[in-house]
Amino acid sequence: MHDKICESVDHQKRVQQALLSMPCEDDINLMGYRFKALSEPSRLKILFALEGGELCVEHITEAVGGNQSAVSHQLKTLKDNRIIKSRRSGKNILYSISDNHVLIMLKMAKEHLNCNE
Repeated sequence: MHDKICESVDHQKRVQQALLSMPCEDDINLMGYRFKALSEPSRLKILFALEGGELCVEHITEAVGGNQSAVSHQLKTLKDNRIIKSRRSGKNILYSISDNHVLIMLKMAKEHLNCNE
């Protein structure tokens, strides 16, 4: 049995548009790494804790539960992926979300948890 070849003109236009708007391979890979970093539950908790503004490791640990060593490890992953940033304030290092687009994505994901569409 032979597969039928789709000859839809609309589909060809959509393919061309997809090709034109497709990010380069390096950008696709970077997005994949960042989405992977966002997908880990304990890192999501950290991001929700930082939604209200910057916090030190001690207070992030308190907000998300767990231990400081594990939280510090997750903070490093988020920072390495440029999802959060840090600054020193005296003896403390304060962490915050580096890009408000992340907050928009988190808000949308939370809103769509119960969406059946």
